[in-house]
Formats: sequence, structure tokens, C-alpha cells
Amino acid sequence: MKCPHCSVSFHREPTRFGPFALRNLVWILYGQECPECHEQIVELECRRVNPPSNLHGAPVVNLYLAYPQNTSARPLPPEVVDPYRKDFDEAVAVLPLSAKASAALSRRILQTMLREKAATKQRDLADQIEEIIAQGHMPTHILEGLDAVRQTGNFAAHPIKSKSTGEIVEVETGEAEWNLDILESLFDYYFVQPALTAKRRAALDAKLKDAGKPLLK
Repeated sequence: MKCPHCSVSFHREPTRFGPFALRNLVWILYGQECPECHEQIVELECRRVNPPSNLHGAPVVNLYLAYPQNTSARPLPPEVVDPYRKDFDEAVAVLPLSAKASAALSRRILQTMLREKAATKQRDLADQIEEIIAQGHMPTHILEGLDAVRQTGNFAAHPIKSKSTGEIVEVETGEAEWNLDILESLFDYYFVQPALTAKRRAALDAKLKDAGKPLLK
């Protein structure tokens, strides 16, 4: 998970408190200290169980970030433009309330980006990602991340039953966060790095011009 205080990623291994039953809902409190900034992170998980004692395999209704609040912002570089910036901020803001909603928004952003920036021809996101992977033009870490989104992405849009429990598989917060990580990698690939290259090229051309030498081709 990514720390809501300092934004450093780390492995989620919280201490569990509970469960606390209230009719057919069970609440579990998770607490963990960020290994980087040492701030406390508290999450509240809600599960629907019947009877209340049957917690094993009970579907997670939602996982809320109880503390800190209102710290889910992921500031983007200024090179990232709307509507990508606006939609990304919305996907980040809704994450503490609904991982499913955040993942669905992230998938929509990704689909638009692959169509407009990578000129993919396929209609569905999974097919778009396969098209990109087949081309092999992007860095390996981005392609691997896209493949993970392709495999888990249907959880956000379509109900899928677990083969072990028969319950509907919900989108986990970590999966939704990974979608956001992939989008940030693509923003860097399509917006930040080209802008940085253009800036460096302009600076070098200025030096070459002052020296009376030919500009870069």
C-alpha cells in the first residue's frame, strides 16, 4: 500500500483489532505504522456475515481509511493536462470510500489514454492492453503493470465469483492503488519525459546556435 502521510509504498501488514459484530455486519480495525515516516495508519473494514460468527470467507463490503482523513491526494506533475488530471484526482479522492469506483475511473482514464496517446485500434481495454504488449515499445515495468491491470480489471466492472467461496470478488484497495500507480507511470511516459526531453533539446540548440554550429536534427 502507499502511505497516506508520505506517499511511500510499503507492504501492508497491519495489526488487527476485533471483529466487532453488529447484526449481519462485522467491523474490523486495522492499525499499522508507516516504516518510512512512522505515522499511524488506521483502516476500518466492514464485512457482511450471516450468522455473525461465520467470519471466514465473508465478503468485504468496504475498507475505509479511518486515519488520517483527507490525505489521499497524489499531486501530479504540471505537465499532465486535463481531462487526465481532473479524472485522476477524482479516482484518488474516491479511493478511501470505494476501491471499486476508483478502479473503474482508473480503467476509463487508461482506456482513453491508450486510445489517444498510443493510437490503439481495439475497443475494449483488455484488447487495447494486449495490442500495446504485442508492440513492445514501452518499458518492461509499464508493460508488466498493464498486464496486471488487464487480468484484474474486470473485477471493477463485472461481478466475478470466487471459485473457492462462491462469493462475489470485490476490488481490493491495493488493486485500485496499483491502477493509480500504472497511470502515474504512463503520465511520466507520455507527458513528463517528452516535456523534459524537449526542454533539454531547446537548451542544447540555444548553445549550438550561440556557438555557430548546426542545430540538432
